[in-house]
Amino acid sequence: MQCSDLWTALGLVLIIEGILPFISPESFKRYAASLQELPSASIRNFGLVMMAIGLLTLILVRQ
Repeated sequence: MQCSDLWTALGLVLIIEGILPFISPESFKRYAASLQELPSASIRNFGLVMMAIGLLTLILVRQ
């Protein structure tokens, strides 16, 4: 993996993460507020699943 690949991936993550707040800031505010009502364990499990999906995607793409 080259350093430019890492920066490309980071840029894509930032673009994807910015889509919802750009298109619908009010929906994003409601979403962010609803996160506070979830237990920390649920948020942690969601993060773990997202990392696993990302890792699997990288493995499949890099083959």
